[in-house]
Amino acid sequence: MSKEKLIIFDTTMRDGEQSPGATMSREEKIRIGNSLERMGVDVIEAGFPAASEGDFEAVKAVAETVQESIVCGLCRTRLEDIDRAAEALKPARRGRIHTFIATSTIHMEKKLRMDSEDVIEQAVRAVRYARNFTDDVEFSTEDGGRSDFDFLCRIIEQAIDAGATTINVPDTVGYTFPEHYGALFKRLMETIPNADKAVFSAHCHNDLGMAVANSLAAVMNGARQVECAINGLGERAGNAALEEVVMAIRTRADIMPVEIGLDTTLIVPASRLVSSVTGFQVQPNKAVVGINAFTHESGIHQDGVLKARETYEIMRAQDVGWDDNRLTLGKLSGRSAFKDRLSKLGIEFKGTADLADAFIRFKQLADKKQEIFDEDLVALVMEMEANAPDEQYQLLAMRVQSEIGETPRANLVLLVEGKEVAAEAEGDGGVDATFKAIETIASSGAELLLYSVKNITEGTDSLGHVSVRLKRDGRSVTGQGADTDIVIASARAYVNALNRLLRLEAVAENFLGGV
Repeated sequence: MSKEKLIIFDTTMRDGEQSPGATMSREEKIRIGNSLERMGVDVIEAGFPAASEGDFEAVKAVAETVQESIVCGLCRTRLEDIDRAAEALKPARRGRIHTFIATSTIHMEKKLRMDSEDVIEQAVRAVRYARNFTDDVEFSTEDGGRSDFDFLCRIIEQAIDAGATTINVPDTVGYTFPEHYGALFKRLMETIPNADKAVFSAHCHNDLGMAVANSLAAVMNGARQVECAINGLGERAGNAALEEVVMAIRTRADIMPVEIGLDTTLIVPASRLVSSVTGFQVQPNKAVVGINAFTHESGIHQDGVLKARETYEIMRAQDVGWDDNRLTLGKLSGRSAFKDRLSKLGIEFKGTADLADAFIRFKQLADKKQEIFDEDLVALVMEMEANAPDEQYQLLAMRVQSEIGETPRANLVLLVEGKEVAAEAEGDGGVDATFKAIETIASSGAELLLYSVKNITEGTDSLGHVSVRLKRDGRSVTGQGADTDIVIASARAYVNALNRLLRLEAVAENFLGGV
């Protein structure tokens, strides 16, 4: 007997972006959207169009780029939000409007300050209005996991009557347990008279570490859409991790009542891309995509795996993309081979000029490194975008002196709105001196929340990847930089963070929230 299809709804670019410091640019969202589409993700939630002009443009750009997957925009039940989402999604071949309102007693009383009848009226009005723009409308009951059951039944029934084709009952605060969450879906679908006219969806947060377990429990009890994010990205403790949900269903096909249509070999490349874009590193022992996920240290385990892989591995590393990713290109390689490899990584350039620039940078990197890896290419492209000509600050030159017994000193030149500005500063180390020199020019007053360094690949000639998180006036951003020289990479990361902070402050953000 054939199984029902489970719809995979990715919210990396919406709920994931709400992680402090995980702000994504328009170009970065396009790249992630392309990666998700290549993987075969069914629905891509590209953002919250009404949140800001930048988010509107990003959702619109993803809608223009993605052809196969459904592109979704989130909005409150305000009609002006729905108008904004509809406008952003207009270029989409297949678009979905996702509208939500809180349904738990505490949210209605403390946050919305509305009674239950007003909440139902507003939800129904929003769904009906959204149907003027698309036949694909999703309605979410924010904090559904803590909502009164009878009220949930009433609002969902009326939302479906109004035209909602997907009903999402999110565990917004990560409060539920698998047994409770699964039973909630079963009971709702058995109680609501028109439940068969909509797809029920699970959206779980990981505050108690049960987002994936709750999502799977919902699937076992009738949910046919799961909302998740690459690397489990999301605000607070994050969302259900797409890679864990997908591989659990694939690995335990013997008990799961659904099947998925994703190309799972693209999971690891997507994980690396999201990590590079956000600067959020994947912990080594993270399930599926952590560097140690398929590593065996124990002698007993090693012996077992050598005799039969299945003794200690329940899935193949190659099935999720852990394959030999060494790029067999070098400084003598041609542009066609370079372009082909970028394409396989989900990286495309609009014009020949950008490709030519990337190829030149690749050649320069090949002169420094004997072996080039996929991670090097992703870092190279991220570095190109971080130093785009339209950025307010660009690093032109720098020199750092660091000697035993002497105070480190940094001298650098930034291009600031077309003018070269030089500065120098002393610090407790080369990086500290560099950051102080940059601040001599920028005078941002931003607080440094995070400084993180990791090697992208192996060897002393590896590219160093630096993440810098800055905070000012309640807003935080993460900047990244890469270079074979850690101090230069640090300077690039700091400048990138400053530019991101300026972009974030330049837009009039009026709201960020959701399910």
